Amino acid sequence: MKKGLEKFYDLVDAFESLPTIGKKSALRLAYHIVMNDNYSGIKIAHSIENALKNIKRCIKCGSMSEHEICENCLDDTKDHTKVCIVQSAKDIFIIEESNQFDGVYFVIEELEADCIDRLLNFVDENSVKEMLFAITPSLSNDAFILYIEDKLKDKNINFTKIAQGVPTGVSLENVDVLSLSKAIQSRVEI
Repeated sequence: MKKGLEKFYDLVDAFESLPTIGKKSALRLAYHIVMNDNYSGIKIAHSIENALKNIKRCIKCGSMSEHEICENCLDDTKDHTKVCIVQSAKDIFIIEESNQFDGVYFVIEELEADCIDRLLNFVDENSVKEMLFAITPSLSNDAFILYIEDKLKDKNINFTKIAQGVPTGVSLENVDVLSLSKAIQSRVEI
């Protein structure tokens, strides 16, 4: 079946290489673009090319930006004394959508010396007073938090992390033991 359709199957393979896209979805997308909506395919290709050419990491916080410094770092309406540590720039979009954090962000994908140096400079430049860790709860990430706290122990910073526990609308039978344990440990008075 692949003989004579190599370019089509190359497109299917390209879609399938994306996160959360399986073989069936990749086949559906490729078929739709090739057979039903060429314009969308051209528009997607142009958008990908444009994004790859123009989007880079912010030199201050490591977020995504079309400029040397991102919009969050330049935003005077944000409280620059509050910084939220994330492990991926895409997490910033989710937190911003919640409208629950009014500070700035710093992306640490891996604990490397130059990243820690950038964080130290960022903390000093912004006179950071609060650091919120918005990272996936795990033992290794708890060690990650302790490492950062240790590196900043000489600063007068209040360290916090996002709450963990039972998600809204999920029955206890569908909650993992670690999440349930954290929810019980972090219980609040009513």
